[in-house]
Amino acid sequence: MGKMQATNDHWNANLYDIKHAFISQYGNHLVELLAPQKGERILDLGCGTGDLANKLLKSECEIIGVDQSPNMIQQAKEKYPHIDFSVQDATNLSYQNEFDAVFSNAVLHWIKEPSAALHCIFHSLKQGGRFVAEFGGKGNVQTITNEIMRQFASLGMTEQAEKFPWYYPSIGEYSALMEETGFRVTFAQHIDRPTPLDGENGLRNWIEMFGGTMFEGVTKETREIIITKVEQHLKEHLYIDGQWVADYKRIRVIGVKE
Repeated sequence: MGKMQATNDHWNANLYDIKHAFISQYGNHLVELLAPQKGERILDLGCGTGDLANKLLKSECEIIGVDQSPNMIQQAKEKYPHIDFSVQDATNLSYQNEFDAVFSNAVLHWIKEPSAALHCIFHSLKQGGRFVAEFGGKGNVQTITNEIMRQFASLGMTEQAEKFPWYYPSIGEYSALMEETGFRVTFAQHIDRPTPLDGENGLRNWIEMFGGTMFEGVTKETREIIITKVEQHLKEHLYIDGQWVADYKRIRVIGVKE
């Protein structure tokens, strides 16, 4: 959900809720995979504006929600004041043997120090606790990001490639990191999940919401030119039956702390 590593908070929580509600909606499948039990203490890592944390609460669990975005946490607190939300970094959690489960939806692809995050998750769990997550995997939104990079390159802006904000591992790579951390990987899946984007400006809104850091240092005029060209070049491939569809590829994993 909310980005878990940032020096500045670029997240617009209102736009996230209005135009990108699909993130929480797809997370409902992950809740089923988590199968929360009454009385469990669960950490929602990267809780965003709190929708899935609130859903988990209905299973009579104790829920703690954390996210690095102050904007997201503020909105989560306003929407669900009965839930404990706080601003925290996934690579610097202080919890020790506290949770029956750590749940994370659409977050871990933002974390370019995956081992640091996994160690924090591992130490947060009780013995026998489980880690259940879904996030972008190898090839996720590759059609979109390749075209953005092509546009940067066409303008000689090769330095923008260094601002690529995501980590999209293969399932083998991430499972190996989990095992090195001490998890027993009991489930791992890499799926295609074409994702409709809301409205005629769906692709533009997606780029501005999630890819904004790639445009740091770029003038407003150049940014507009690049995004317009990306739309033009991708319309044939990603504009399907009257709407934009992003080429999402997701990893789902379950690991048990032994």
